[in-house]
Amino acid sequence: MIRALGIALAGSALVAPAPAADMQALDLSRFCPFFMEDFQNFRIAPRSLEHADWIAHTPWNGDFGDAAFSDPEPEGPFAVDKGVLRITARKGKDGRWRSGLIAAGDAQGRGHGVRYGYFEARMQLPPGPGTWPAFWLQTLHNVADGTPSVELDAIEYYGHNPRAFQTGLLVWHGNKPVGGNKAISVPEGALVQGFHTYGIAVLPETITYYLDRRPVWRQPTPPELTRPMFPLVNLALGSGYPIDHTPDPSVLLVSYVHVYAWRAEGGAGCQKERKG
Repeated sequence: MIRALGIALAGSALVAPAPAADMQALDLSRFCPFFMEDFQNFRIAPRSLEHADWIAHTPWNGDFGDAAFSDPEPEGPFAVDKGVLRITARKGKDGRWRSGLIAAGDAQGRGHGVRYGYFEARMQLPPGPGTWPAFWLQTLHNVADGTPSVELDAIEYYGHNPRAFQTGLLVWHGNKPVGGNKAISVPEGALVQGFHTYGIAVLPETITYYLDRRPVWRQPTPPELTRPMFPLVNLALGSGYPIDHTPDPSVLLVSYVHVYAWRAEGGAGCQKERKG
C-alpha cells in the first residue's frame, strides 16, 4: 500500500516529496501527442460527437450532483476567454443551480481516447464549500454493451476541505463499483490560488497519478482495462455536502486537456495527433 503523500508549497508550484523508487517522475518522451485540446477551437455538442470534440453530459446519461449539467448555449456554463475554458456554476432565477461537464466520448463509442497513455489537465479550482470539480477518465465504448467499465479519477476536489483532493480507481459492473480512492494532502487553499496540472499515466502494468507531473499514487492496472479511456472535466456541486454557502457564481478554469498515446517499448513513430 502506498501511503498518502504530503505536499509542500515551494514558490508558485506544489512539490511532492521524493517518491518511492517505483514511482519515477513523468517521462513524456515515452508518449506521443494524440488529442490536444487547447480551447482555440472549442467544439461542444449536447450529446453526440458526430460534429464536435466534446459533449455536455455523461455518455450513459448519468449526470450527478446538485447542479444540473446544461447544454451549450449563449447563456450556458461554457465560455472561452483567451484560450482558457470557463465552466461556471450559477443559480438561476428559479433558484436552481446549473453548471457544466465536458466529455470526450459519447454513447455510441465515438471519442478521443487511448488504452495506454498519459492524460493531463491544467486547471484552477473554484473556492468555497459545496464545489466539486473533477478531472477523470472513463472507458470508451458503446454504453449498450453492458460490459465492465473503468473509472480513473485524477482529481475530485471537495471545496469544504481545501487541504486535500481525492484520486481514485473504480471498476463498474453495472451500477456496482469496486475499488477505492486516496486522499492527497496539499497546503490549505493552494489549488484555488493558481493553475496546477493533474495527470494519469495508464500503462499495461501500472496506473500512476500525478500532481504537477510529480507522482502521488500508484495502483496496478485492473484486468478490466481492455479498451481506450477518454477524459471528462466537470464542475459539480454537493456530493452530499451542503451548498447553501457555495459562492454564486463559482468558476472552474481549464487551460488545456491533453491526451498522449503510449509509445510501447521498441515501437516506431506516433499515432496521428487528433487535434492541434
